[in-house]
Amino acid sequence: MNLLRKILFPFAILYGFITSVRNFLFDKGVLKSTSFNLSVIAVGNLSVGGTGKTPQIEYLIRLLSDKYKVATLSRGYKRKSEGFVLADQNSNAEILGDEPFQFYQKFSNVMVAVDANRTNGIQQLLSQNEKPDVILLDDAYQHRKVKAGFYILLTAYDDLYADDFMLPTGNLRESRSGAERANIVVVTKCPKVLSEEKQAEIRLKLKLSCSQQLFFTFIDYDQEIYSSTGKIAVSEIKSESKLLLAGIAKPKPFYDYLKNENDECLTFPDHHHFSDTDLETILTKANGRKIITTEKDYVRLKDSKLISQLYYLPIKSTFINHQQNFDATILEYVK
Repeated sequence: MNLLRKILFPFAILYGFITSVRNFLFDKGVLKSTSFNLSVIAVGNLSVGGTGKTPQIEYLIRLLSDKYKVATLSRGYKRKSEGFVLADQNSNAEILGDEPFQFYQKFSNVMVAVDANRTNGIQQLLSQNEKPDVILLDDAYQHRKVKAGFYILLTAYDDLYADDFMLPTGNLRESRSGAERANIVVVTKCPKVLSEEKQAEIRLKLKLSCSQQLFFTFIDYDQEIYSSTGKIAVSEIKSESKLLLAGIAKPKPFYDYLKNENDECLTFPDHHHFSDTDLETILTKANGRKIITTEKDYVRLKDSKLISQLYYLPIKSTFINHQQNFDATILEYVK
């Protein structure tokens, strides 16, 4: 795989050139970006793969939803519906996609919508009887047809965009210079303890301007796992033999948090749609044991034949330091 990526290096140069020209045309106004008269916050990354967008969106929902009418707008990756969809009681993961359905299930006071055309999606949200005060654009950093009022760029601690290269040689969707659009950069999935010296070193590596704020977060796992009927403390099931199931981009931290030597880990591709054959395989491997999965996978599996054995582990994004500064910056923008 690494050899193939090196062979494809010329295509990475070409892809980088094309995306750079596109960004230049948007920056100069040759290609049109639409602005809206309300607070729009875009959350995304420069690379493909998991950087923790979902817990970051959930953090913003918790921060803002007590004071403002919040809407989330996602593409709805791998959903089976088309066009604009506003979540309601008839929605499921197939209609909305994994993450939007997770937002809808967890936050009853938030409008959740999907539309690949973010401009149309925002217009549709603003046409509702109860209009949002703020819209959170999920995974929309490269969606230049909408000009958001505020940009949050995520980059994973062990996979910084400064160390990466353009697709297909690397994982970058656009040049590292795209980071210049960000108001805030968040380094996600950090160790829980990260020295001030290491943080300063990373800031230099990312080449941020003095006007850009930098924050560091880690994935904080819940102390309990949850099922359709109850919950169990993680400390109680740590030593128990179980099947750990994940269909996310980077499942290793999830496994590491729960796994013991008697456990089995079963990994599927990110956003995987589980077939009947998959479900039978999972049940066979579980062999009567508890099946613990991620919250994102749970929304796709909770109505399946696994439900009597199925549990999920919630996660959240936690700041290493300067959380109050982050909150104040976001609240000041929205105000």
